[in-house]
Amino acid sequence: MAIIKPLRGFTPKIGENCFIAETAVIIGDVEIGDDCSIWYGVVVRGDVNSIRIGNRVNIQDNAVLHTTYQKTTIRLGNDVSVGHGAIVHGAEVRDGALLGMGCTVMDNAVIGEGAIVAANALVLENTTVEPGTIYGGVPAKFIKKVDAEVSREMNERIARNYLFYAGWYKQG
Repeated sequence: MAIIKPLRGFTPKIGENCFIAETAVIIGDVEIGDDCSIWYGVVVRGDVNSIRIGNRVNIQDNAVLHTTYQKTTIRLGNDVSVGHGAIVHGAEVRDGALLGMGCTVMDNAVIGEGAIVAANALVLENTTVEPGTIYGGVPAKFIKKVDAEVSREMNERIARNYLFYAGWYKQG
């Protein structure tokens, strides 16, 4: 059973129709929207500040979400995919964005709507990733614009796929 732990007077709130893997850890000031999936080994640690997760978000295996005390929060929009082993620390990720496997997004970064952060990229503090772009590398830099429709379709497909996968686990 997942660890869902109140802390400092905050109890995590989890929306309707969510899949929370048995080894996930969700602590403190965390709100998760509807139709989300929080996969194996994920840590969502709202111990020092708030974490807000929209609807149809998938946070894949071994990802970590954390903030900085009294300074930064996390906001994930709707239809966001957080890849395996990604780290989001005190950042905003807007609707339909995709964070690739193993990437790191640092404090006060903003990932624009429909943007893609490549696998293993490092998005530095205070960086703005423009909507509909791909950023990659260490540190992450602009690679190219992506067609908004192609980006939206791909990111929504991934979000739908993770809802589908979660259904397998809910059935036992």
